[in-house]
Amino acid sequence: MVRLYNLHPFGSQRVVPCKQEPAQFCCGHDVLFVASAAASCGVEVFAVRREGRCEALGSFATLGSVLRMAHSRAGDYLVTIEEKSKATFLRAYVNWRCMSAGSSRVCVRMVGHKMEESYTETLKEQMSIVEMALSDPPLCISCCPINGDLLVGCKNKLVMFCLKYLVINQNLTVLDFERSLILHIDNFIPAEVAFCAGHIAITTELDVLILKLDLVQRDADRGAQCTHQISTTEKPVGGGIKDEASATHNLQLELDEFVICQKPVELLGEESKLCKIPVTLESTELAAEDKKHFQVRYLLFRRFTPDQSPFGFCEETKLHSVQLLPVYQTGSFMTANEETENDGKLLNLFCFFSLPHVGYLYSVGKVVELISTYQYSEKSEQAVLTPQFLHVITSESLQCFTVRCSAAAARDEDPYIDTTVKACPPVTLDVCTLRMQLFIGPRAICHFKNHIILLTKADTENITERRKSSRRMLSRKADSDKSRANSESEPGWNLYIINTVSTIQLYREMVDYSRTYENVKTESCIHLLSEAHLLVRAAIMDPSFLKSDEKEELLRAFRESCAFLGDCYSRFDTKDYHLALPYYRMSGLSVTEVLERLLSGSDEIQTYERGFIFYLTHSLNEELNEELSKELADKVIQIFYLADPVQLPHIICSSCMRNICPLTAVKYLRRVEDIMPSVVLTLTKAFMALKMGDLTMYECEMNSHKETILACGFIGQPKLLREFKEGIVIPTEFAVHLKVMQPGLLVAAIVALYENSKIELEEADTFFKMLCNNGEDIVPQLLIDFWEALLVVCSQEEVIQELLLRVTSQYVWRISKKQPPETKPLKTTEDLINSCNHYGFIFPWITFIMSAGSPLDIDCPDDTSKLQSILCGQSVDIPAALPILEPLTEAGNIGLTIRVLCSTRLGKYEESIEQLLRQCPPAAVLYVQHELKDDSQTVWWNKLLPELCERTRLTGSDCPVLISSLKETLSIVATELELRDFLTLLPEDGTAAFFLPYLLHCSQRKPLMWTQ
Repeated sequence: MVRLYNLHPFGSQRVVPCKQEPAQFCCGHDVLFVASAAASCGVEVFAVRREGRCEALGSFATLGSVLRMAHSRAGDYLVTIEEKSKATFLRAYVNWRCMSAGSSRVCVRMVGHKMEESYTETLKEQMSIVEMALSDPPLCISCCPINGDLLVGCKNKLVMFCLKYLVINQNLTVLDFERSLILHIDNFIPAEVAFCAGHIAITTELDVLILKLDLVQRDADRGAQCTHQISTTEKPVGGGIKDEASATHNLQLELDEFVICQKPVELLGEESKLCKIPVTLESTELAAEDKKHFQVRYLLFRRFTPDQSPFGFCEETKLHSVQLLPVYQTGSFMTANEETENDGKLLNLFCFFSLPHVGYLYSVGKVVELISTYQYSEKSEQAVLTPQFLHVITSESLQCFTVRCSAAAARDEDPYIDTTVKACPPVTLDVCTLRMQLFIGPRAICHFKNHIILLTKADTENITERRKSSRRMLSRKADSDKSRANSESEPGWNLYIINTVSTIQLYREMVDYSRTYENVKTESCIHLLSEAHLLVRAAIMDPSFLKSDEKEELLRAFRESCAFLGDCYSRFDTKDYHLALPYYRMSGLSVTEVLERLLSGSDEIQTYERGFIFYLTHSLNEELNEELSKELADKVIQIFYLADPVQLPHIICSSCMRNICPLTAVKYLRRVEDIMPSVVLTLTKAFMALKMGDLTMYECEMNSHKETILACGFIGQPKLLREFKEGIVIPTEFAVHLKVMQPGLLVAAIVALYENSKIELEEADTFFKMLCNNGEDIVPQLLIDFWEALLVVCSQEEVIQELLLRVTSQYVWRISKKQPPETKPLKTTEDLINSCNHYGFIFPWITFIMSAGSPLDIDCPDDTSKLQSILCGQSVDIPAALPILEPLTEAGNIGLTIRVLCSTRLGKYEESIEQLLRQCPPAAVLYVQHELKDDSQTVWWNKLLPELCERTRLTGSDCPVLISSLKETLSIVATELELRDFLTLLPEDGTAAFFLPYLLHCSQRKPLMWTQ
């Protein structure tokens, strides 16, 4: 569907002062070339200045009458198809500026011809005409706007010439061409071609074929062979087509009165291979190491049928105006007659082609798809696509349509579009006709920056009829004779330069026009504002934007258009109401400014549209560095009470609502509570009570639920406890109060927030440090309580190890610094052992060692027991913990227990026994009894018994502790070993009376078995 508006995209128009009737014309970088239709062959060159002023630069002669012409920005050359003596030639005019400036020197050379030394000095000051010989007459041409390569369409083939820069010397570089590739296409006579970045669009009368030349890396010989193989496999398909064509021809001869038409076909992407149009590549580039090898990829094929509609006859249905419009990663549109950035990465490519009554715009970049269809009110003659508009000429008018290239390109470039962050009008948005400007006999059109060049030519009949009308209105015979003379001599043609108005001016007109639909037709208002937005967006994506005088004004217009669209989606009842949020975000307006826009004069409104509520809900739930005034905050409460009362507690907790009146908030909260009570609502009322200083009300609300339910309630609204200022987490007044009165509830609430991904571990650390205000380097006890509580419920192994190392580090620091906690810990060691798997029961031998010392020597008994409990557990990673434990390794009995625990966890049992025998021998037996079981029992007789015997021999009876340990060890070994094995362990010089009781015990348990 095409919408019709009556806007004014066209501004002033000027007549190009041509001396002869134009046959062909095209635009260069900053010039206009006009080829004469007269017998004297030549090209006039005009410089196009601001506001469409034309300044003649000169002219130069061509070797034949120009049938087609094109200019390449890369290389600044003009290429023509010329006819002379019924023969067609392809020529390129290089260094033409010298000729147009008045120089008469001309050099004619064949393509690839080696430059003679005698010419090198004069090449700078003369124009060169490069002849390009072809085996078949050229039919159409196109220059790549990126690298200047030339594509020529001939019958059944396309020929590609690569632009070369020949360095003659350090002061002279000459342009030349090399025929590098031929694409053979059976039974395909191109009417028009378009060439850009390896993409080729070809049209016949009713067929469109788009191809992509992909570079392949392979050996030159092998590549040529592979290409040949591909072509031969496709030849049978081509042969089939020939046979079919021959059969059709014979049938047509038999049935002359019938017209046979093929069915319309549209094949996109991979399916386009099924078009049965074989393409064979023939490389003609000279053999070299850097020789390029290509393969063809089919992108699109479309076949039309002759027009059977009332608009025209069958023979009038022909395709025209095929074009390729590239878009690059920088977001800049680049066309053949605009500045290019050769190093830009291709982002997307658009292809346009047209039938007499309908035009088609496709995206052929990453995805091949139809973007827009343009229905014309009358038969079109030619069209030209620009980044902002599609200009179409008919027999009586110049029409201007909007395009969707910027909408598609924006989505390719910015992944945040179509999210809650950014938005852009959809690619599927209906296109519209902005203007139908009447002209007499438009014949041809081209585009350059903000100028349209239009050739008009009235038929002789029209001129005579117009003059006859004029004569009837004149009364005097002399004037009648004069009119007749003028009609006979009048050429009937004009070449105009029409200026399109500035983007800002047209944008303003669109905005003003949209206001006529504001209260009448919602869709039309949004549509026209979307068109205005895309118009500005396309201008910003233009490569010349950064150098534009309108840069700042365009940016302001872009933000303003976003604000207007945000207003529409907020005020109107539309299915796309959610777009209010991203458009307002892109506008740069604050929440206060948006509210002032939407609430001005609306005090009596009792209903609010979904878009407005959606925007407010999301904006107020974000962490914004903005505070609403008391009046606006109270108004927001009223709005949500009427529109979405469930959200009221969450909105009140927003950082933007700090200036809210607590009394007003409680009034509305009580009304909502009567309808839909919740824990979050209760906590919000308690928060407001704190702000009012009403502790009685606060306690009443907090006592209405159990602590576990309250802790879970904070999950529904974390902002009750913490907020953000400039990206830093800050505790609320509620959190400060809980720290003093209910620290357990506070810690449980933060644990619940972490477990439900409402707060990160580092954020929680900052929260407790800010709350306790102990300084950057000091870890408050409340944070350690949080870590300990989190260890109870956490199931992520990586987080568990991190927490274990953190609490271990703090226990070690306090013990080593003899620094007791500033507040009483929420959990004792026994509590943690009973509730947390990562805290183990403290081993008996540890208890024995610690009891051996004085209790007064332990400054932090709770931290000591927690540290030992962690090491007694099986969770902590001992190698990772060893550097943390280093400060305590020499700290008396505590250090001994830590060293032995670490050695034991690492499997170093003998080392542990040696440490215990040196410092606390009685504990060695307890250690062995506890730690050495099953396969480790051999340590009893292999290590412990020999060590005790040796130490007792050395000390004698002076060490009763060693003797006691030895006796206990002997009793255990005697129970475990055979008598023979037990005898081998006893020292030969030992006192028999001492060992005899143990021998008797062993023999009575199992008699000695003598063997021979």
